[in-house]
This record gives sequence, C-alpha cells and structure tokens, in this order.
Amino acid sequence: QVQLVESGGGLVQAGGSLRLSCAASGSIFSINVMGWYRQAPGKQRELVAHISRSGSTNYAASVKGRFTISRDNAKNTVYLQMNSLKPEDTAVYYCNAVVYPGSWGQGTQVTVSS
Repeated sequence: QVQLVESGGGLVQAGGSLRLSCAASGSIFSINVMGWYRQAPGKQRELVAHISRSGSTNYAASVKGRFTISRDNAKNTVYLQMNSLKPEDTAVYYCNAVVYPGSWGQGTQVTVSS
C-alpha cells in the first residue's frame, strides 16, 4: 500500500501563499484520481481539489480560483499551490486517492491569521 507524507504547511497571514507537497512511497501512476482534503477543527474532512492521471482537475467552490493542484507521476508527488489564503482555509491538509482512499498520513497544518 502506498504511504503518503504531506508537508509544506505553516502559519501565514491572510492573502499569503503556501505550497503543499504529498510524497508517496510508491508509484501513484496507477492511482487515477488523487486529491487534497482538509479537516478544520470540529468539522468533517472535505475534498478541496482532485486531479486525474491525465491532469484533469476539479475544485471545491470555496477554493476555486485560488488553489491549484498538480501531480508529478515520475516523482510520485502531488502538489497544492494555495494563493490568496483566508482564515477559513485553516485546517489540517491531507492527500489521498479519491475513489479508494488508502491509509491517511499525518497531514500538514495550515494556519491563516487575519
């Protein structure tokens, strides 16, 4: 089973940017759709962006136009570029397959101050 390690989170002011990375221990090429999820305190985990093996992307309405998901199958890595961050983006961010999620990693904390 592919193990996933998220990184790149941190504390940033509103309007700032962060780039998250998700490194897989094995090949993600066979995983058609990879996604970035987030979970804020007291809320359910939600899918914010996903990308297919061919590069087709889709975004939640709350992040569309501000976040960009990408993947590098050769490096077994998925990225999330987050711009124009808002306090409501504060959450722990995770990556995983979308159709059949495997084990969850530790996630990476993103905190946006107002």
